[in-house]
Order: sequence, then structure tokens, then C-alpha cells
Amino acid sequence: MKKIKLRIPATVANLVCGFDILGMAVHEPYDEMEFRLSDSPEIIIKHEDHFGLPEEPSQNVAGIVLLKIREHFKLSHGFEVIIRKHIKPGSGLGSSAASAAGAAFGANALLGNILSKNEMIHFAMFGEELASGVRHADNIAPCIYGGITLVKSPNPIDIIPLNTPDLYVTAVHPQVEVKTSDSRQILKKSISLKSAVEQWGNIAGLIAGIQKNDSALIGRSLNDGIIEPVRSILIPKFDEIKMKSIEAGALGGGISGSGPSIFMLAETKETAEKIAELMKSTYRETEIESFVYVSKINPAGIRIVE
Repeated sequence: MKKIKLRIPATVANLVCGFDILGMAVHEPYDEMEFRLSDSPEIIIKHEDHFGLPEEPSQNVAGIVLLKIREHFKLSHGFEVIIRKHIKPGSGLGSSAASAAGAAFGANALLGNILSKNEMIHFAMFGEELASGVRHADNIAPCIYGGITLVKSPNPIDIIPLNTPDLYVTAVHPQVEVKTSDSRQILKKSISLKSAVEQWGNIAGLIAGIQKNDSALIGRSLNDGIIEPVRSILIPKFDEIKMKSIEAGALGGGISGSGPSIFMLAETKETAEKIAELMKSTYRETEIESFVYVSKINPAGIRIVE
């Protein structure tokens, strides 16, 4: 293949209690990337969006991934990439992961599928490291595998694809920026044993609920006493949105990734859309613009569209 076009989904990381280890792909929003294999060794990045991201490959999330792949395989040719981002950087919906995973996936397709999924994740994590300073895979893994994934270990890479429950995801992105690197700096450096035990119970319960399609168990496991209380102070109206969503029938939810986006899970489309309306109305009361998305969990992840 000499040319390829991809649709790369947004992702929700952590799933409340699974900090850095759980992630989920959704259908909306998504990025588009076009790749062309070139005869020259250059890597050319072009953004057709309005976010002002750097196009120098060493400073671009997708570019650094392609540089690492070219270096590893000692390629004599390069790549030309057009990126149309619809997942806003700093949204908490896996914007950097979409670029990084898309770059690894696109390069792999053009090179004849020489990489396994875990090898694609290995290269994509260089992009996440550039964006946040940390090589984490909780957004990248569901982007590449689809559905919900457990990152048992990022080094060595050990990814466990989980069941995909028949649930709806409502996500609201208030138009304030929370950088992943900043949101990591405010986290506590140590926690009590009691808090750790409670968190382990929630993570185990959530994974069991996902695997058993047990919505009630999923709902009562979506609790986080460690990360959410600290990060939620950066997100306007977080407590109000969460309380109103649960009153409206949400199973539960919380911060998407490092924020500021908030996600909620629901059993029916009707409930998911009801939650979407209350999210919109809550932010209408402020001067903060917001975007709301309703979709099912995306079982496929990245897909080739042309």
C-alpha cells in the first residue's frame, strides 16, 4: 500500500478507578489521518486543523512515532502525513494518543503489517511521552485494540482486551484546558493503605462487572477516592454534573483521563441522551462553552476508511 486514510477514535482513560491501566474507545469524536509512503527519507507532517500544533516531526506526537519506526527498521523512505484533529488537545479524550496510535497503525499498514498490536503500542508510547512526559498506554491500547483494555504492564507491554458491554457513553468537554503533565503534578505522592485497599476492590469489581456484563456491579465499582478528589477541583461543575447524571439514571462515571472532559455510562440511549441534555444545560448556566458526545463503546478502535 502506498496511501491510506484512517479514522482514529477518542478514548476515555482510567475509567474512574483504573488510573493508567484501564481505557475505553468511543465513536465520537474522532481524528482523521492520511498517510503516503514517500521515496525520500523525509517525514512530513501537515495539520489541517486550527489547533496550532507543531509540524516539525521531532516535536509532533505523530512525527516522533514515525521517526522511531524509521530508525528502528533503518528505512530508506519516509512518510507524508495529513492530520485533521477533531479531538481537541488537552480535552482528556485521548487527543495525543489518537495521533500517536494513528501514526503507528498507519506506518504499519504501509509497511505491510510488520508490527503486532503490542509493537504498535510500543512505538506509539513515544508520542505519549512527548506529550505528557510519561510512557503510558491506557489511551493508546483501546485506540489500537478497540473496546475496553487493561494495561497489566507498560514495560514489558502486557495488554488484556476485556469484554465490551452493551453500554452508552456520554461525554462532555467543557472548553477549558487541563494539561496531562500539569494534572499529574498535583497528585499525591503517597496514599494510605486503607485507600489503596478500597481502590483495589473497585478496580477488581469494575473488571469483574465488565467481564460478566453486570451493569449494577460496574456502577457500584465506578468510585475513586485517590485521583478524582484531587483532579476534580480543576474541572468546573464536576460535582454537579456527576450528581445530576446519577440522579438521571447513569450507572456512574467521572473524569475522562486527566480532564476536563467528564464521562458517564448508561444502559440505554434514552438515558444517555437525557444525561447529555443536563450536561449542556449545566454549562449553559456558566460562560463556559461545551461539546457533548453520545456513543456506544467502540469495539473496533482505529479503522481504515479508504
